Amino acid sequence: MRRVARFLTFVGPILVVLALSKVHAAWVADPPYDFTGSFRLPWAASYGALLTLATYAVGLPDLARSARQSLASAALAAASAAVGVSVLQLVVGDALLPRFVVFGAALGVVVLHVAVGTLARGGRTRDEGRDRVVLVGSAAEAQRLVDDLAMAPERPAVLVAHVEAADAEAAAGTVHRPLIDRVIAEGASVVVLDRTAQLSEHVITQAAALHEAGIRVRTLVQFYEEWFGKLPVAELERASLFFDIGELHRLRYGRVKRLVDLAGALAGLVPLVLAVPFVLVGNLVGNRGPLLYRQLRVGRGGEPFEILKFRSMVPDGTGAGGTAWTARDDPRITPFGRFLRATHVDELPQLLNILRGDLSLVGPRPEQPHYVVELSQKVPFYGMRHLVRPGLTGWAQVKYGYAGDEGDALEKLQYEFFYLRHQSLRFDLRVMGRTVRSVAGSEGRGR
Repeated sequence: MRRVARFLTFVGPILVVLALSKVHAAWVADPPYDFTGSFRLPWAASYGALLTLATYAVGLPDLARSARQSLASAALAAASAAVGVSVLQLVVGDALLPRFVVFGAALGVVVLHVAVGTLARGGRTRDEGRDRVVLVGSAAEAQRLVDDLAMAPERPAVLVAHVEAADAEAAAGTVHRPLIDRVIAEGASVVVLDRTAQLSEHVITQAAALHEAGIRVRTLVQFYEEWFGKLPVAELERASLFFDIGELHRLRYGRVKRLVDLAGALAGLVPLVLAVPFVLVGNLVGNRGPLLYRQLRVGRGGEPFEILKFRSMVPDGTGAGGTAWTARDDPRITPFGRFLRATHVDELPQLLNILRGDLSLVGPRPEQPHYVVELSQKVPFYGMRHLVRPGLTGWAQVKYGYAGDEGDALEKLQYEFFYLRHQSLRFDLRVMGRTVRSVAGSEGRGR
């Protein structure tokens, strides 16, 4: 159901615009005209694509958890696209699309997405019932699994049982099969084995029998990768040894990634230039002080560089030296600075860092040198994140968001290791799309 909902989300708006354009050309316009042979066909397709992009940006169908949220998000997306097309028509001084199509399609898309949202939520509920998980592992790992499932997994599931590895073992020569009995009793569809369970011959024998019966069996690492898009903290040290990193080991990918970075940064210079006078005026009202702030961060290979941002804090709260972790409601943030952070306008000067080669569009977010020293001593293999160029955005930012202490840094490292393990151009584009969605939905909190 969720796949059908996603298909309708991305294709539906285009079909609605084209259908209304055809109706307008045949029955509303006076005189009627041939829509498929007119100049309006490519504009109608573009408007449909804009509606689809706006829909994705506000998080439909995945982020809406109720009919009210679906309605509000769909209305925001439709209104944004309709206003955008209307402004474009005013600028060019021509009716590229009739109002019947522009506003009719906006209304139709709202109705479509309310229906699609209902379909997606129904599919999500069925998914949760279908992916019933039995974990063979420690109580601490079970609690972490429950916490992670309650956040925003890539694939929804529910932990229905937790069995210690010792309790799951079957004594040799007996018919007692505790793991198999528990899986059958719980109606589970997935069995997850931690490292200790994988070392037990009796547990593996039962897992093999379950696999033959159609039950999916995963290691803890595999489950975290497929369901959460990260690596489990208990396996970071071991997993860090067994994968290639695209930016290091695939020359073609590294070069294409750099070209994409340059193209994106050059395109972003336009909004950066436009933002400068706006930020200057805003600073006079509620953010007095220098326009920019510069701070040392650790880049690729552990080399420090100076990151650039529009200043959002009082001047004595920034600088080239190390600063304390920034809280979400940090009192050092000025009124206008809060707006800059909420809209992510403060990040725009980092496009210059990308052009200089300090940053990439996608990668682990760079940290201050003194935090790197502390975290490298406390977090296993923390330094691996510096094997690649840091990013303006990253998988950890769109999945977890803000890092306010060492615990958050460890949590984000699990997503960063997943990114390093699966680094590719396709994954980079996926992260960029998620970033657009996070910013438009006011969820992007990573600094």
